[in-house]
Amino acid sequence: MGTGWELTKALREQIYRYASYPQTSVSLRQMVQFGPNPSPGSIFLASQFIVEELPIRLALKVKDLDNAPLGLNKMPSTVKVKNWYAQSFEELTNLPKPEISAHLAELLNTNGALDRQLKLKDSETSTFIQDDKTVVQETLNPANSESANPAINNVFSDDGIVVRPSSHQNHNISSSSSLSSSSLSPKVGINSKLRSESPTFGKTYYTSCPTNIIWPKEVYDYNKSVYDALTKIKKRHDATVATMAQGVQEWKHDNQTIHVNSSIQTFLDRFYMSRIGIRMLMGQHIALNMAQASPAKAKINKFLNGSNGNNNNNNSNKKNGQANYVGVICTDCNVGEIATDAIETAKYICEEYYGLFDAPEIQLIAPGNDINFMYVPGHLIHMLFETLKNSLRATIEFHTPKLKAKMCEEDPDLKFDEIDINDLKFPPIKVIISEGSEDIAVKISDEGGGIARSETPLIWTYLYTTVSETPVLEPEYNQTSFKAPMAGFGYGLPISRLYAQYFGGDLKLISMEGYGTDVYLHLNRLSSSSEPLP
Repeated sequence: MGTGWELTKALREQIYRYASYPQTSVSLRQMVQFGPNPSPGSIFLASQFIVEELPIRLALKVKDLDNAPLGLNKMPSTVKVKNWYAQSFEELTNLPKPEISAHLAELLNTNGALDRQLKLKDSETSTFIQDDKTVVQETLNPANSESANPAINNVFSDDGIVVRPSSHQNHNISSSSSLSSSSLSPKVGINSKLRSESPTFGKTYYTSCPTNIIWPKEVYDYNKSVYDALTKIKKRHDATVATMAQGVQEWKHDNQTIHVNSSIQTFLDRFYMSRIGIRMLMGQHIALNMAQASPAKAKINKFLNGSNGNNNNNNSNKKNGQANYVGVICTDCNVGEIATDAIETAKYICEEYYGLFDAPEIQLIAPGNDINFMYVPGHLIHMLFETLKNSLRATIEFHTPKLKAKMCEEDPDLKFDEIDINDLKFPPIKVIISEGSEDIAVKISDEGGGIARSETPLIWTYLYTTVSETPVLEPEYNQTSFKAPMAGFGYGLPISRLYAQYFGGDLKLISMEGYGTDVYLHLNRLSSSSEPLP
C-alpha cells in the first residue's frame, strides 16, 4: 500500500489547487438511470466524469486531514490515511485520457450526448430521460446543492446510495433527503473563475447512449482502465475507518484524555460523511462496470428476460442474478430478509466471542406482507448488525451474573464460577419492522440493563466504549482478512447513525437504566433531488 511512496511538494500544490474546486453533485436519480445493463457508451462518459470528479473529493480529504484539529493531523495513523488519499489522487490524475476518434464521437453523440454535456453549464434545471416513455424535469433546488462493516466481506458492503420510487408513480425515481439544512447548506460565493476551471464544470455523471450498437474496442479498454484504477484505490481505502480510529486512539493517548472533545467529534463526523460519498461513487461505478452490456450479454439478456432486458415485475426473476440491482442499489430490497441476515451474522459473532452454542434468541416481528424499497443492502445490514451486536453483548453481560446467582440460590451445591454460560437462559431480543407513509422503521429492543442517563450522550462519540481493552489492528490489516470484534472500537453507533442520516433517515436510542434499551432505525421514504456533499 504505497511502500516507498511520498507526498512531494509539487503533488501537494496540485492537490490544494484541486481542493479549491467545487464538487459536482451527482443526482441520485442519475445513478439508477444506467439500468441493470448499462450502455458501454454511458459508462465511457461516466468514467471520464469520475476520473475528473473524484480527484476533487480526494484532494479535499487530504486538505481536511492536513488541517485536522488539536494535533490529530500529526498522529501516525492520520498521516497514513492522508497519504492513501494523496496517492489515490495522483493515480487518478495520471490516468491516460482516452482518445476519441471521429467514429466514436459520432456514436457517443447519437442521442445528442456530447451536445448536452456542453449545454449543461451553469444551468439550474436539467432534463433527465428516465425511460423511453417518461421525461422527468429535475429542478436542482439551491437548498439541496450541498457543497465498513468488516463482518460482511461483501465487495460492496461499504458503498452505495439510497433511492426510492414513489408509491404513486412507478417511474418517478427519487433520491434520499439529506441531513439538516444547516449542516448541509450550499457554499455561497464560490469564485466563478474557480468554478469554470473545475474539470467537471458543466458535466453530469449519467448521459444517455444507445444500447443496441457495437461499441469500438477503445470504449471497453478505457472503461476497464478506470475500473482497474478504482478497484485498486477502493481496496487501499478499505481500512480507513479503523485506521482513523487508531489515529484518534493515538491522539487520546498523547493527550491523556478519555473522551473525544467536540472539535474532534465534528471533524470526524464531517470526515466520515464525506467518505460515504466517495465510497458511494467508487462502489457504484465499479458495480456498473461489472454490469455493462456487451453485445453477447445483451442478446442473452433479451432471450432470458424479454425485449426490455429486465423484468422486475416477474417475481421469479427477483432471486436470480442481479435483475433487481442497478450498480450497488437494490431496487427491490426486502427489509425482512436483510434483517434475518443481520441477525444470523450478529449471533455468529456473539457465539464465537462468548463460546456459546446458541446466542440469545432474537425474535423478528414483521408485517405479513413483505416490505420492499430501494436501498443498499450492505448499508442496511451494517446498521442492523452493529445495533444487534450491542444488544447481544448487553443482554449477556447484564444477565449472566444475575442468572448464575439465581441458580446458586436454587441449588446451594452449585459454585458460581463453575456454572457454564450455556446453561443460562437469556431473555430474547426483539426486532420489530414497521412500514409507514414516510418511514420504514426498525426497532431493536433488549433487556440488557440499559444505559445511565448521564452516559447516553457519550454513546454517539467516537471511541467511546464500555469494553476495557480496545482491539489493536495489526500492520497487515485489511478488510478481507479482518475478523469483526464483538465490541471495542466505539465506532458502531456513530458510523451507523451517519449512514442513516446521509440517506435522510436517523438512528435514535431510548434507554431505561436497570431494564434495557430500544434503538430506533428510521429509513427515509421521502426524497430530495441532489447528493448531499459536506
